[in-house]
Amino acid sequence: MAAQRRWRPDAGELVVEVRGLRKSFGSLEVLRGIDLDVERGQVVCVIGPSGSGKSTLLRCINLLERPTSGTVTVNGVELTHPDVDIDAARRRIGMVFQQFNLFSHLSVRDNLTLPQRRVLRRGKTEAIEVARHNLRIVGVAEKESAMPAQLSGGQQQRVAIARALSMDPELMLFDEPTSALDPELVGEVLGVMRRLAEDGMTMLVVTHEMAFAREVADRVVVLDHGLVVEDGAAQQVISAPRAERTRTFLARVLDPTHQGPVS
Repeated sequence: MAAQRRWRPDAGELVVEVRGLRKSFGSLEVLRGIDLDVERGQVVCVIGPSGSGKSTLLRCINLLERPTSGTVTVNGVELTHPDVDIDAARRRIGMVFQQFNLFSHLSVRDNLTLPQRRVLRRGKTEAIEVARHNLRIVGVAEKESAMPAQLSGGQQQRVAIARALSMDPELMLFDEPTSALDPELVGEVLGVMRRLAEDGMTMLVVTHEMAFAREVADRVVVLDHGLVVEDGAAQQVISAPRAERTRTFLARVLDPTHQGPVS
């Protein structure tokens, strides 16, 4: 059952508009013409085989990778326009990576307050209040004074989510946020993401967690060889996919003994 939102925006308000997105690395074309919309308050999960372009898509959306062609518009600002203030646009986009990317020499609190003070120009007192609020949201308030090395992988990833939330994003991008975690720690991170979904955060999530996608996502987008091969309601795509490529991929993911090709 999909997560029940406590807040829903007016339907149809687009946060992300991707049109004709292509990305090549030398002669290798990773994205081959992607069109994608994400409405405010939606949770969209992106799935597909390894090497299908999922992470590259996320990195192009916040311009960590510069698209070869096509346009990316977030919150009404075309990030691919040559005159865009990309730093200002990125302030409204939070991103959580596979690796936690915390500053190892800073405490949890300082990891959350430093970006606020440098980028948003918040004062120390306000930045600490915001940090503490978000640490409570992700369930690690008691770790405020800890160093990253003193935390489990799941706790570090929750701190990374809190750091992104402390920048007041309107869109959260998650790139396989549980892939680097031991299996017993995955649930605590997915639980935080479920709560964000319930609160109406707009989220674009690259994931291999099919149960999460089925239960929490509004839509599932399937990528294969740099193309969208299926895009629909989460329950429909995962339970009754229309595309043969999706059926083959899900058969392997949901049943590891399945011997069909997936790459």
